[in-house]
Amino acid sequence: MVYGVLGIIKRNFDNLSTDAFLMLYKSMVRSHLEYAGALWNPYREGDIKRLEKVQMRATKLVNSVKHLSYENRLQRLKLPTLKYRRLRGDMIKVFKIIHGKYDKTCSLELELYQSVHPTRTNSLKLTNSRCHYDLRIYFFSCRIVNIWNSLPSEVNAPSLNSFKNRLDRFWFNQDILYNWHAELTKTGSRSIVS
Repeated sequence: MVYGVLGIIKRNFDNLSTDAFLMLYKSMVRSHLEYAGALWNPYREGDIKRLEKVQMRATKLVNSVKHLSYENRLQRLKLPTLKYRRLRGDMIKVFKIIHGKYDKTCSLELELYQSVHPTRTNSLKLTNSRCHYDLRIYFFSCRIVNIWNSLPSEVNAPSLNSFKNRLDRFWFNQDILYNWHAELTKTGSRSIVS
């Protein structure tokens, strides 16, 4: 279905500007790829590549960048990888759950504890739920714990929008932003100045 939408865009728009492409792609294509991402988040390399191929093909629709490598096209278009977007979406979901943005009768309960060193790390830590089977380590409640706990205290925010901004600034220098083969690391991340 998503390739069909890309075909429609290609047939109807001969010379896409960057702004027009971004508007069409984000509203008509990426929204399908990210729908319910917290539930079905792929963990196999082949599945991740299959999803990323959609964005690879889509970015070639912009004539001014189609000759560049995928990573360079993303940098030029200021378009992060889908892998990064799923990771960012997970952190936003955790923030919403912790701060009661969802109905408590329907949402997942995450166990929190206060950090011993709140000045250096995130003061709202999640407890590691036990995963008895390998398959369960990819469930939302298991896969987000280490990433959430590695966030610094500067990322904590009073509102959702300020959390998103602080998270983006903290992860700005991460390789995963434009390289879907990369993994999230603690090094290379910039500290946040509020």
